[in-house]
Amino acid sequence: MPITLPENLPAYDVLRSEGVMVMSPDRAQTQDIRPIRIGLLNLMPKKIQTENQFARLIGATPLQIDFQLIRMTEHQTKNTAAEHMATFYRPFAEVEASGEKFDGLIITGAPIEHLPFEEVTYWDELKRVMDWTQTHVHSTFGVCWGGMAMIYHFHGVQKHMLTAKAFGCFPQENLAPTSPLLRGFADEALIPVSRWTEVRQDEIDRAGLRTLLGSATTGPCLVEDAGHRGLYIFNHFEYDNGTLKQEYDRDVAAGKPINVPMNYYPGDDPSRVPVNRWRPHAHLLYGNWVNEIYQTTPFDLNDIGRAG
Repeated sequence: MPITLPENLPAYDVLRSEGVMVMSPDRAQTQDIRPIRIGLLNLMPKKIQTENQFARLIGATPLQIDFQLIRMTEHQTKNTAAEHMATFYRPFAEVEASGEKFDGLIITGAPIEHLPFEEVTYWDELKRVMDWTQTHVHSTFGVCWGGMAMIYHFHGVQKHMLTAKAFGCFPQENLAPTSPLLRGFADEALIPVSRWTEVRQDEIDRAGLRTLLGSATTGPCLVEDAGHRGLYIFNHFEYDNGTLKQEYDRDVAAGKPINVPMNYYPGDDPSRVPVNRWRPHAHLLYGNWVNEIYQTTPFDLNDIGRAG
């Protein structure tokens, strides 16, 4: 089954050219199917790139997905055209006021990890978003900084600055092979990592949360928060082949100190074309998440968040 996207959204043509089934909203309305409704709260500066990355993974499942793009209400992006934002994104305040509900919500990362959470200009609204998920979203997936924000908000688990950037592709141990979220996973999964901060396993343990993927080198990767119907991933399965290269080239051009991303270029040689070795596990994780939503979400969207 397809993912439903506006025909003029750039991701529509990108995904269709890759063989992903996409459908316009008008066509979807003619089908007698209750689609899975998933929102993307996009905090990344490169909005279109991030839309493509997550739509690619969500759209690869056998279910019909109604994909909705959401932005912070007052925050203005400098890296995406205002016309694109006005055409395809709805401010959270509008979504909140409508009372509508979602089967799933993805909260992306943001390049602001050096700031304390309370100093982020939209922190108060993001706290409102996270509280809203408890009554209006069946399952929420926080990614990188978004996951760190959620685990801090709900459990007080701090993010800690690293002495050097964790940058490259690192194997993660499968710590919960019987979890339905890791169905089909190998004992190890490679994943791109790009961050200056970490959360620590002992603090996650004290919060009573379950770590599903982790590494002795880069720490916890994927954490399940059953009490808040949340998943927190601190790394980037959604990255394209060239995303780490773009980050590396950007920092080199700016004269910033940056190491060659580990285990990414063949032979660790940045003159060579990087090879994607994480895509199968990326599709497994997001496909398993969507499947778990499908298996457990109420048929009537209005019942999401109700006790009982």
